[in-house]
Amino acid sequence: MSFALLPSSRPVSGPPSAERAVSLPGLTAASTRQVPLGPTGTGPSRKGAKDLVIERFEQKFILHPRLIAPVRNFLRPFCIPDPNGRGEIPEYVVTTAQLDTPLMSLALLKEHKAFSRFKLRIRTYGLDADPHAPVFFEVKRKVGAVIIKSRAKMRRGDYHEKCVVEPSTAPLLKTAKDNSNFLEFVRVANAIAARPKMLIRYIRESYFGANDDYARITFDRRVSYRPTRDWLLPGRELADWRHWRPMDQQIGLRRNFAGYIFELKSMRDTPTWMLECIERFNLMNTGFCKYATAWRLESLFRGFEYAADGANATP
Repeated sequence: MSFALLPSSRPVSGPPSAERAVSLPGLTAASTRQVPLGPTGTGPSRKGAKDLVIERFEQKFILHPRLIAPVRNFLRPFCIPDPNGRGEIPEYVVTTAQLDTPLMSLALLKEHKAFSRFKLRIRTYGLDADPHAPVFFEVKRKVGAVIIKSRAKMRRGDYHEKCVVEPSTAPLLKTAKDNSNFLEFVRVANAIAARPKMLIRYIRESYFGANDDYARITFDRRVSYRPTRDWLLPGRELADWRHWRPMDQQIGLRRNFAGYIFELKSMRDTPTWMLECIERFNLMNTGFCKYATAWRLESLFRGFEYAADGANATP
C-alpha cells in the first residue's frame, strides 16, 4: 500500500515498547487529582472532546472474571458512569463494521505492527435500527503509542448503503466538523477501495474520570464477530448472540481463561489512579485487537493453519 494513502497524523518520539507491567508508554502521573463523585453525578471528563478529533493514549488488559469486581471497586471513587449506559452497571451494546481493502491491507498493517496504521469503522449502539439513533464514521489512526481518532455522526435514518461509495448521495450532517470528518472518512475509504469485511459486537461497561480533562475506562465482554460484505447495518434480525462467534474465550485471548477486555484511555497526563490500578492488580498490557482477532479465528474456523512459531500461534 502506498503511504500516500494513509491519513495524515503527527509523529511521536518512537515506537511502543514491548508488553510490560505497570508503566504506560509515553504517559506520566502528572495528574494527582483524586476527587470522589459529587452529588450532581457529573464531571468534566469529556470537556468537548466527544465526537471531535481526539489524540490520546490507550492501554488494553485482559482480566480474569474474578478481577472485575475488585477493579471496579477500586475505580469507583475516581469515576462516574457513562450516561449512555443502562442498568446499575452502565452497559450498552457496540456494533462495528470494519472496512478493509480487497487485499486486507489494514489488517496486515496491524499484523505486522506497522508504526503508523489506521482503521476505518462504522459504529452503532444498541440492538435495533432506531432511525433517530446515531451512526458514527470513524478513522482511528495509531502512530507509535498515540491514538488519533476522528468521527462523524449521522442519523441512522439518513444512512444508506451508497453514502460512502457515492458521497454525493449522503445527507448534509448537523455540524461543519461532522461534515469534514465524514468527507475524510469517505476520501480514505474510496482511495483504498475499502469495503465492509467484518462485524464486531460486544457489551461495553463504560466510565469517565470524575475529575479529569479526558479519562475513560471500559470493560468489554461477550466480544464476538461475524464476517460481512454488506453496507447495511445489522438490526434486530441479528440481536440473538447465537448469530455471532465468540472471541473472548481461551483461543481468542491466548489465555487459559475466558476474560474481559479492560481498557484505560487518557491524554498525555495519565491520572495517578490509573497507574495505581495497574500496579495494585499487577496488570500486563496487551496488544489485543478485536478486528485482528476476528480474522485469526475466522481463518482457523475455515481450516487454515499457522506456523507454531508464528505471531498468531496460541501459546
